[in-house]
Amino acid sequence: MTEIIHHVGLQPKSKHIASIQHIAETYGRTATTVGLYVSITVIYAWFGGMKFTAYEAQGLVDLVSNSPLVSWMYSILSVRGFSSFLGVLEISIGALIAARLISPIYSLVGGVLSSGLFVTTISFMITTPGVIVPELGFPAISVAPGQFLLKDVGLLALSLWIAMDSLTAIRFTRN
Repeated sequence: MTEIIHHVGLQPKSKHIASIQHIAETYGRTATTVGLYVSITVIYAWFGGMKFTAYEAQGLVDLVSNSPLVSWMYSILSVRGFSSFLGVLEISIGALIAARLISPIYSLVGGVLSSGLFVTTISFMITTPGVIVPELGFPAISVAPGQFLLKDVGLLALSLWIAMDSLTAIRFTRN
């Protein structure tokens, strides 16, 4: 950051600003990385825990039953059974990502699985009726399920970042 300031020819207006810049340069990357890992772990724990409720299981029916990727699961598992399976999967992914504290290999696996999960849920935007608001046309999307599913684009990006950050950490520790 200071290189950018010197390159542009600007100097901090006060020692307070210089102090903030120093803290950001020293701890910013670490704090941001921890925040990203913790946030997706919390999301997985919360969403995964909700999958064990009848409310959440019923909320998935329109999404799952219209998807060629996962609708076949309802022929193997009941609505509640599939939702519980998904809950175990989500909590496991969150635990793998949190296990970055033990080894980046775990978070690499968690990031890859998370990416696959979010690619699947993003595909629901194509297969689920009611995503596009017909009277407004594309790109207008409904609040639910449209905007609910759209958030998964950001979570997919975060999952890919976690996978790459973990892979970098693995490569760095081996060298």
